[in-house]
Amino acid sequence: MMKSSTILRLAVLLPLLSCHNKEFEYDASGMFEATETIISAEATGRIERLDIHEGDHLATGSVVGYIDTTQLYLKKCQLEATVKAIENKKPDPEVQLSALKKQIQKAEFERSRIVSLLKDSAATQKQLDDINSQIAVLNDTFSAQSNTLSKSVSSMNEEALAYRMQIKQMEDALKKSRIINPVTGTVLSKYTTENEMAVSGKALYKIADTQHLFLRAYVVSTQLQNLKIGQGATIFVHVSKGDYRSYPAKITWISDKAEFTPKTIQTKDERQNLVYAVKLGVENTDGLIKIGMYGDVGFK
Repeated sequence: MMKSSTILRLAVLLPLLSCHNKEFEYDASGMFEATETIISAEATGRIERLDIHEGDHLATGSVVGYIDTTQLYLKKCQLEATVKAIENKKPDPEVQLSALKKQIQKAEFERSRIVSLLKDSAATQKQLDDINSQIAVLNDTFSAQSNTLSKSVSSMNEEALAYRMQIKQMEDALKKSRIINPVTGTVLSKYTTENEMAVSGKALYKIADTQHLFLRAYVVSTQLQNLKIGQGATIFVHVSKGDYRSYPAKITWISDKAEFTPKTIQTKDERQNLVYAVKLGVENTDGLIKIGMYGDVGFK
């Protein structure tokens, strides 16, 4: 009976001793954080669709909604019509100068004929002078009209370009009316809903990368001197009574300023009330780690 009682006591004490010792294997403790991003509207208008819910996992580039684009589309159509009207009114120098070119060619042919006749004394010098004067006037007229048409075309091209730039602005605004999720993560908060008005810059929802987490732990000054950026560590997460999961981690940031120990954090040396914050990056491979959970860390 005595032997049985002793075995029973050991069976009760061993798990307690195991859990108790496990607590002293940790060098620091802290809370898990994630990189949070607030997604804001890039356009103004009524929200036609916002297909997200808190807790949803969203992939980068997924379209989660859109903002009403009716006025933007109509404005774009109006600008395109204006550009078309300008193009239709734009003169064609080749066409408009063709008649004058023919007159010059005809006059030059006539001058050649007069020169030939003049050699045979069948034409007068006055006839040659007259045709030369006529050709000079025609050339001056051609140059003036060509210059005027060139300036007109250039001016209308610049006007059309200005409208085309406005069309590009409309196209960019139409593109930004689509609500596209920029980062992979989990939706933490939803700030608005369908049929509400959005303005550029208004927060729509908050998303966090829950695959790549950070543990913000706290160490005392005696531990700090043994730590460096990039140093490996093991993070332990208490998932159930007596059950801890371990995850490899690396130190990504060490604070250079001491602060008072947060009330919810235990340190290696409870007598010290000043600690240094340390961030450790960890991959949430199994999805068990949640933002706000506590974790313990053993430095390598």
